[in-house]
Amino acid sequence: MRDICVLAPWPIFTVTIERGMEGSDEIYFHAGGQGFWVARMIANLGSRPILCGPLGGESGVVVRALVEAEGIELRPIRTERWNGGYVHDRRCGERKTVATMPPGALNRHETDDLYDTVLTAGIHSGVVVMTGVIEEDILIADFYKRLALDLSHNGVAVVADLSKEALLALDGGVTFLKVSHSELIGAGFCEKEDEESVTQGLLALKEATGATNAIVSRADQPALALLEDRLVRVTPPRFEALDHRGAGDSMTAALAVAEARELPPDEALRMAAAAGALNVTRHGLGTGKLEHIQEIAAHVLVEDLQ
Repeated sequence: MRDICVLAPWPIFTVTIERGMEGSDEIYFHAGGQGFWVARMIANLGSRPILCGPLGGESGVVVRALVEAEGIELRPIRTERWNGGYVHDRRCGERKTVATMPPGALNRHETDDLYDTVLTAGIHSGVVVMTGVIEEDILIADFYKRLALDLSHNGVAVVADLSKEALLALDGGVTFLKVSHSELIGAGFCEKEDEESVTQGLLALKEATGATNAIVSRADQPALALLEDRLVRVTPPRFEALDHRGAGDSMTAALAVAEARELPPDEALRMAAAAGALNVTRHGLGTGKLEHIQEIAAHVLVEDLQ
């Protein structure tokens, strides 16, 4: 079993209130944030995640306990700022935000500590997942550019799932880049979400970032991927969505696990599509069982496009 390092610029806490079977309130406490959700799915897929991120204040104590309760190895960066989090009320079925506490920007010393922690853990593991930030000013975009290049120069495979500023800063070093169609549009690579427009945006994205491979998720539509110069459409079985959030993070985690296991590209895409498709049927982000994902992966269609 191979370790996979996950960059989590700010792990958060989540509190969710739901209506129980007998009408009473049920309150759930979890760690959260893109990096954590990716790490949890990596663990569900049978690999060992190493989560690297800042922890500070009373909320940082809570986040540490919640991460470690999931059995995930944590390499924390000490910071004076508190970890952020949110409280959601789902007693009426829809998600209602009760309160949100955003995290703060990292200072240059904390940024350096985070960089070195991910760099050393990445060289140890051989695979790194770079996840993004809630707010663009939390971590400077150049951080991602330098880290991807330093890791790749030392033989580390980099899987990246980033938003606009960090995405635009990339200049090579990424083995597999994953974005959603909305992120592709937001970063200016295309204007529409139809397959032809997204295909052109995908080609432009790969050229601009220098990524070896790239994939664009498209909500309930088939994903599009460029495996070096090979363009493919990835179509998983369709399911009724209980919660659409988290599908992209599950895809990213599966791509990292496939990279760690040196799976063929088509098999990696099938695992990623299956993990994303199955996650929308569940409560909780970055969840799902390996045996179920493997079964669904057998029904994912990967077809070449002109």
